[in-house]
Amino acid sequence: MSDKPSSSFRRYLPARYREKKPFVPVVRLEGQIAAGRASALGAKPLNLLSVAGPLKKAFEMKGTDTVALCVNSPGGSPVQSRFIHDRIRQLAEENEKTVLVFTEDVAASGGYWIACAGDEIIADPASIVGSIGVIAAGFGFTGLIEKLGVERRVYTAGQNKSTLDPFKPEREEDVEYLKSLQLDIHEQFIAHVRERRGDALKEDDNMFTGRFWVGSRALELGLVDGLGSLRGTLIERYGKDVQLKLIGGASVPIWRRLFRSGGDPLGDGLKGAMAAVEERALWSRYGL
Repeated sequence: MSDKPSSSFRRYLPARYREKKPFVPVVRLEGQIAAGRASALGAKPLNLLSVAGPLKKAFEMKGTDTVALCVNSPGGSPVQSRFIHDRIRQLAEENEKTVLVFTEDVAASGGYWIACAGDEIIADPASIVGSIGVIAAGFGFTGLIEKLGVERRVYTAGQNKSTLDPFKPEREEDVEYLKSLQLDIHEQFIAHVRERRGDALKEDDNMFTGRFWVGSRALELGLVDGLGSLRGTLIERYGKDVQLKLIGGASVPIWRRLFRSGGDPLGDGLKGAMAAVEERALWSRYGL
């Protein structure tokens, strides 16, 4: 007869007497990467502010040597991408943890920048991976305001203060200046990928053009280290009893999002709607 307590009674024992099962904390990094907080409509950008708490909690958990990150992002702010990446690496080194990154629908542009924080990147065969480039997009409304009979009045101190104003005709020198900024950021992105991926990277003429690939092709190019799913990979490495512990931040009630700090619910709602359109456009670039 076994001396071990039955499973029905094991839950009532003090933690130190229970049979310990392997576990891996999991943090989801999902959505458009942008500074700021959640909008009134609930659109929550991915940035250091939104994930700092869950990351810290996951990496400081005792009893495991691994943290899993699920990345599902079409990109966004290069600054916030770098902030999140650097925080992940800092926490990994401080707590001596291995970082496994799992890509879901998309790990592109800033999403791939973050994914490079992994000691290993594991993609679904159909994941969209890459897009190592920089993009800026907007609209021009000069024709529209003329038809509406609207007069644009802008007063500046500094001749370049209204660069790329969407209500003024586009100037070639403004576009060239924007492109120079993009080239600087692009070079930083390329250097980052080369540093993190090292000898695994198999560069070709399209590697850094902004092109993106499915996970199986990304594996051939050395952008990822393997193919698989979160649960399947962790079961294969830690056994069928491995527990996945999802670490998330505290949610904000809708009434607080609407009325905090005396905010304007209507104004916040309009901002949220615009942010939702912008995020939808980012996802649609990858057919999603």
